[in-house]
Amino acid sequence: MKIVVAPDSFKGSLTASEVSDAIEQGVREIFPEAEIVKIPMADGGDGTVQCLVNATGGEILREKVTGPLGDEVWASYGILGDKKTAVIEMAEASGLTLVPENKRNPLITTTYGTGQLIKFALDQGCRKMIIGIGGSATNDGGAGMVQALGVKLLDKDGEEVGFGGGELKNITRININCIDERLFNTKVLVASDVSNPLCGPKGASRIYGPQKGATPEIIEELDESLAHFAEIIKRDLNKDIKDIPGAGAAGGLGASLMAFLDAELKPGIDIVIEIVKLEQAIKDANLVITGEGKIDSQTIYGKAPIGVAKIAKKYNIQVIAVAAIIGDDADIVHQHGIDNLIKVSEPPMNLDDSISNKVSLIKDRIKKSLRKLKIGDFC
Repeated sequence: MKIVVAPDSFKGSLTASEVSDAIEQGVREIFPEAEIVKIPMADGGDGTVQCLVNATGGEILREKVTGPLGDEVWASYGILGDKKTAVIEMAEASGLTLVPENKRNPLITTTYGTGQLIKFALDQGCRKMIIGIGGSATNDGGAGMVQALGVKLLDKDGEEVGFGGGELKNITRININCIDERLFNTKVLVASDVSNPLCGPKGASRIYGPQKGATPEIIEELDESLAHFAEIIKRDLNKDIKDIPGAGAAGGLGASLMAFLDAELKPGIDIVIEIVKLEQAIKDANLVITGEGKIDSQTIYGKAPIGVAKIAKKYNIQVIAVAAIIGDDADIVHQHGIDNLIKVSEPPMNLDDSISNKVSLIKDRIKKSLRKLKIGDFC
């Protein structure tokens, strides 16, 4: 019997590897002779670097970069086992968690540090980049990133504009003569499930600005500034990115990645599935167990459990998903390949109890659920 264990992390509680280990312990109690293949997953967001580095035998490096507020921060990025591919989470350098709540202001936050991480990866010899762009603190349209890579964003006096979304309206000309030439021979894949355009009612500023500290007045200013930046890009680079789905990801970082780095935007879970060779592991399995911290109706939109389940269903393999929290609207996941849901905690147990006993709870719930199933169901 072969069982593939491929969960995402329980965010803020357990890493994907820790969840995998806990599930394995539960499986062993019921099927001690089973072949268990553990493939910790991620969906392009938090934990993607660690997931892909572990899966390929790569390494994680740390560098000092410019944080979203212009101060110096430590940021990690990964080099995969092929020594040619870098994996970067923009949140490491330009993420919302790096900005105290009382200092959040997307008029001034910058993606400069993300550009520095790209440059460090180029210095390591990488000519393929996988960039996860969730969790940003920024709304600068990726201006800071391209400045770190040598692009000059010039005002009416021929001076470089400063950091932040509030400076975009001052750009009158783009000069790419000094852009890092190594980028011309570098393939960039962006892990993003966001389909928002750059501007407008569903654009970066209006949809994501409030969580980054933007007031209604700031949102209007940022939206106009991004539209202005898009017009300058169209004029000077001959690239119209304003309405491309995904251009609004990470405060418009998606737009600059496409315009300046010729990046391809792709669902993060698809990128991870390919690199960790999930389908090869699943195709001859008898059972697949996946999971994440919370499963609800949002899980069907690019989250790891659904990505795993879709692969399993190609081969008619049963799928169990385990979660700390299961929403009232979670039944929809059954239409997307998940056969059984396992909730880690049950009333009257409170959340604190669940967290403190998380590993043993996962092990126990897996064990009880598998005991109810006949081996014949999987064979």
